[in-house]
Amino acid sequence: MASPAPRPRFFVAVVPPDAVLAELRRATAALDALPGAGRLRPTEAGGRHVTLAFLGACDPGRLDGLAARLARAAHRTAPFPLALRGAGRFGDRVLWARPDGDLDALARLAERVRAAATRAGLPPDAEHAFRPHLTLARVRPGPPLRLAPFAEALEELAAGPWQADEVRLVRSVPPPGGVPGARPAYATEGRWPLGG
Repeated sequence: MASPAPRPRFFVAVVPPDAVLAELRRATAALDALPGAGRLRPTEAGGRHVTLAFLGACDPGRLDGLAARLARAAHRTAPFPLALRGAGRFGDRVLWARPDGDLDALARLAERVRAAATRAGLPPDAEHAFRPHLTLARVRPGPPLRLAPFAEALEELAAGPWQADEVRLVRSVPPPGGVPGARPAYATEGRWPLGG
């Protein structure tokens, strides 16, 4: 019996422009020379974003009410500068780039987006509190891999700045189970300009 198709998940994010994503690709290419680099699974360009609210698997029919609330949240926030400077890690599982720039504006936008989702009946996943970061890579299953040397190698990472001027609602479809190396598929479901 075939397993059911994975349910799509949704999140709201700020997405860097293509030029910044290209800078990230160049900056992280140096990681390939480090021992154990083959154990890293880099995040593809479509998955590189700063998540404001992770909504998880939800009924797509409820997204209409969310769209109007996200439009209002975006309208109440003026565009602001962002950049990526340096790196960090979540344990020895996830390597990420650190947002820089107007982090107060980023936090206010995240708060407004999370409130909008809650009012729309789609409260953000409580396990995914807002922790500003952009995921660069995850460690593949297998023996442990120390990520500290990788984060240290990216201490001088610099990408941007850019003007954050919109929020996006993104659908992520998990890969089918049992497919080695498969990655989620991302699609933008809606985008709303900051400041109206």
